[in-house]
Amino acid sequence: MFGAEKGKAINLDGSKLSIGIVQARFNESITNSLADACLQELAAMGVQADNIRHVLVPGALEVPVALQAMAESEDFDALIALGCIIRGETYHFELVANESGAGVTRIALDFQIPIANAIITTENEAQAIARQTEKGRDAAIVAVEMANLLETL
Repeated sequence: MFGAEKGKAINLDGSKLSIGIVQARFNESITNSLADACLQELAAMGVQADNIRHVLVPGALEVPVALQAMAESEDFDALIALGCIIRGETYHFELVANESGAGVTRIALDFQIPIANAIITTENEAQAIARQTEKGRDAAIVAVEMANLLETL
């Protein structure tokens, strides 16, 4: 939820982590802003630029297959999904939102790798713009925190 009370994140040392990012190009101005905020936050937490692999895919439905390839490589401590789905006039919005979300979750569970899902779904472009920076930062924080947590379990 936008502006929700999220609690205090713990163990945000990303200096030893390798992170994979899959960014959908659809609604590119929004997803570029998501990526910029995410990359800035990863750097602030000590994730080295050489330890980040950032790839682009056409849209949100293509994100899970790229995440799966990254997970299969076993080269990453955490993954990040970036995308933007804006409601249109047809059922397609629900299909893309539901299927991309389910795919991201399935990859995380099947490969036991944390995936921060920042494929935002909004009613309109204004809502997406309002969320792009916060959600990009949130994705970075979730990825680092969860990678560090899973290392201890």
